[in-house]
Amino acid sequence: MLLRAMLGFGGEMSDGVRRVLAAQLRFADGATPLRLGLNLLGLIFIWRVFDDDRPAAWLIGWSVAMVGAAALAMGLAAGRRRSDYAMVGPVDMRRLGWVGLFQGLLWLTAIFIFPHAVHPGEIMAFWTLLSCVMICGAISFCTAPLAALAFLAPIGAGTIILFSGPEQGALRGLAVGYAAGLLFAAFCCARLFVRQHRTSTQLEEKSEVVSLLLREYEVGGSDWLWQTDAMRRISGVSARFAEMLAMDPHQLEGAPLVQILAGSAWDSGRFAAGLHSLADHLKHRENFSNLVLPVEVKGQWRWWEMSASPRYDDNGVFLGFRGVGSDVTAQRESADKIVQLARFDPLTGLPNRSHLGEALDKALAGAQGRTPGCAFLMIDLDRFKAINDTLGHQTGDKLLSQVARRLVQVCTDDAFCGRIGGDEFAVVMPHVTDSGAVSRLASAIITALSAPYQVDQHLLYVGASVGSALSPCDGREAELLTRSADLALYRAKGDGGGLHCAYEPQLHAVAEERRQIELALREALEKNQLHVLYQPVVDADQGAVVGFEALVRWTHPEMGPISPAKFVLVAEEARLIAPIGEWVLRTACMEAANWPGHVRIAVNVSAEQLGHPSFVTAVVSALAQSGLEAGRLELEVTESVFMNDDAGALKVLDQLLALGIHLSLDDFGTGYSSLGYLSRTRFNTIKIDRSFVVGASKGTAESLAIIRAVVTLAESLGMATTAEGVETQAELDMVRRLGCKKVQGYYFGRPMLPQDAVRLFPPPLQRATG
Repeated sequence: MLLRAMLGFGGEMSDGVRRVLAAQLRFADGATPLRLGLNLLGLIFIWRVFDDDRPAAWLIGWSVAMVGAAALAMGLAAGRRRSDYAMVGPVDMRRLGWVGLFQGLLWLTAIFIFPHAVHPGEIMAFWTLLSCVMICGAISFCTAPLAALAFLAPIGAGTIILFSGPEQGALRGLAVGYAAGLLFAAFCCARLFVRQHRTSTQLEEKSEVVSLLLREYEVGGSDWLWQTDAMRRISGVSARFAEMLAMDPHQLEGAPLVQILAGSAWDSGRFAAGLHSLADHLKHRENFSNLVLPVEVKGQWRWWEMSASPRYDDNGVFLGFRGVGSDVTAQRESADKIVQLARFDPLTGLPNRSHLGEALDKALAGAQGRTPGCAFLMIDLDRFKAINDTLGHQTGDKLLSQVARRLVQVCTDDAFCGRIGGDEFAVVMPHVTDSGAVSRLASAIITALSAPYQVDQHLLYVGASVGSALSPCDGREAELLTRSADLALYRAKGDGGGLHCAYEPQLHAVAEERRQIELALREALEKNQLHVLYQPVVDADQGAVVGFEALVRWTHPEMGPISPAKFVLVAEEARLIAPIGEWVLRTACMEAANWPGHVRIAVNVSAEQLGHPSFVTAVVSALAQSGLEAGRLELEVTESVFMNDDAGALKVLDQLLALGIHLSLDDFGTGYSSLGYLSRTRFNTIKIDRSFVVGASKGTAESLAIIRAVVTLAESLGMATTAEGVETQAELDMVRRLGCKKVQGYYFGRPMLPQDAVRLFPPPLQRATG
């Protein structure tokens, strides 16, 4: 902001920037007579040198313009002085720039009309004059870089015309360099001026602050002086000391210091440790410094900090103590609050992660040599994110406070509960009496936290999942025990939530395998370890191939083939599904471009991909690079897209439909099925999961009814149906009878390589692509 304002281009300014601008303009206005005086001297010089061989009208016109520019500059400067630079701003800097430009253009005009190239003497005389004018302008505009640029730039450009002779190249370079050097010096000077002005302003402000503090301390300082005589009685009572004790000075004069400070505790003799320390120092005539002790003032306890030294006369006779005191109650309360915040969660009041760690370390130390020793339980709320997203964080915070109160009520005896962060809590059981104690406490926690909550006008339901670890079998150190409990909690959440899982050694093996898969998956694309297989989709009536579903597969050089059920889940958790999905999309489109025009390619798309702002662009790019028509691409999505009422994902689906791309709702009926999904997006195909196909082939009434209902619904909405997982002739005949239009499964072929997929087409295409 300061640089823009300094150049005259700033908007609203702070007081500090306005003061800097005022200082710049004040200096420039002070140098205006110097600049105008030299311009007038130049005017006289031009009249003396060029009045004989130049038309009088030129000289008079140029002179009038020069005098007008001088008058304008003086007028603007006078106006700013009259206002004492009170309301200056960037517009004043721009006006000064216009003045500089006007004068610079006048000297540029003079270069055109006065010196002649045929008279080298005139040129050199005129250049001498210009050099003086330029350096004078640079000095007078040194705090206004915009005006310096406006003044020097035209003159510098004019020197190219002045030295336009064929043998004057060196002079041209010298003149231009001279002008550029002056301009650079002006900018540097402006920068240094602003920096020095701001420094001096800051020093003045600091000096004013120091002076103000000194005046305030003289009027009523926060510290006070006190002194005692040789008998440890108060003497020479200061008004400030009496005010802090809320007593009259004559009441304090001659009173024992310790008795006054002890207040009502004097009669009982139960003094604070700080007061005992003060009495010992006074008794042994020792210096003390920054001694903090509680003092009772009118029934309220305050914290004082006292320092003092013993006094002696010239003969070494002890006279008493003299010292200084201050009230540090606010600092003490603030320090206590900081300690509280450092160990307790401010929202729930429960011990925080750090405090829990200390409790776990203490429990582990106390449980050494016992089996079982201590236990650590990690608790995570189920469906809490949905409450935060729908009702807001304020409601979520109130819910967490209620959860904390219930957790405290459940964790009786010596169980130590706290909040780790977010919606995660933990419990330390220092003494585990039997193997069932942990399970009983976990069940009680799940039951208590799963009961309904009343938050404002909302009746809320959340569940809880618990993972537990036991020392020493699951870990002898806090870090290892915490990790084991975390793995158990991850297992409980993965199994659906609302239950308790104890740590088992294989959980660590599963977590390690997942970590290894994630590390390897991050470089699988780069090392070309992924490949795409294609499973045919067949017309149910004619048996002809009408499309393929692209399925990604991964073969690691060391771990071998890795199941999609493993690596796809890891890819979603590690947020790698988007780049993998885009690669599959591009690969499948490139391959499908070689197939007959009626054959479609289906590619699975995750909810994360749909939520990415560049997904539509990636789809368009894949189609453009492969040359595949949009109508031959079918994107398969699952019902998870609709779980969070994601309007962004629905908008992306609408954009894809507008491009002519087909959409398929995969695994309909297996998840959170709702007919409302079909009203939000116009799907082209509904895919019926294999579980219903198998059930229907066995004569299960529910599966038969579901397939019939889905087929009827799809036909009424103008959608096709694809039965997945057809593996036998009986299953094929059954889905045909039920009205499914397309089928997919091992009966027609397992996922196959691209070259094998091509063999399913008529021979002419095989020869064309061979």
